[in-house]
Amino acid sequence: MSGRVFRLHSTLELPLETVTDYFEGDPELPPEIEDIDITRRNNTLIIKAVATDESLSKYTPTAQLKASVTENRVYEEEPPRAGAPRWGEEEEEIPSELVEFACFKGDRETVLQNTALQYPMFLVLVDLARLAEKGTLTAVTEDDGELHATRIVEGDERAASVEVVENPQQNNGGGNTVNWRDNKFIS
Repeated sequence: MSGRVFRLHSTLELPLETVTDYFEGDPELPPEIEDIDITRRNNTLIIKAVATDESLSKYTPTAQLKASVTENRVYEEEPPRAGAPRWGEEEEEIPSELVEFACFKGDRETVLQNTALQYPMFLVLVDLARLAEKGTLTAVTEDDGELHATRIVEGDERAASVEVVENPQQNNGGGNTVNWRDNKFIS
């Protein structure tokens, strides 16, 4: 399988339990990935690809997904808004629990690191994105010579397209930028 990841942006948040259950459930991995190595260092979760190809040197860093682990309070029902007046009511405690979340947030270099097996590991991230109830994943990838756009919002795949433009500044309304080529102060 060939493939490259050109652009990637992720704001995915999944309960850590969902991530570990996914990998413990023996998911179908891309053929280039034999297994997954999961390591947790303090508040960082690293999910590393183990290559099927034995000719890949053991010193070659394979692609890995990196997530920060945070602890959030999850309420069974909507908590009251702070500052809302409550006359004569005794405060009821709303049932809640602390849940650890794996937050895959950032661009390609932050979330999906190393180039060996990068595209197959991106496919693993797409599977995780389908399980996420919060966040988005957007990407531009190439597979067998074709460009593909991926957009997953809160677990649902959405329509996405790749637009190739001759001059990207035309679409951005680049009127407030400095024209460095014609700047009289630079000789």
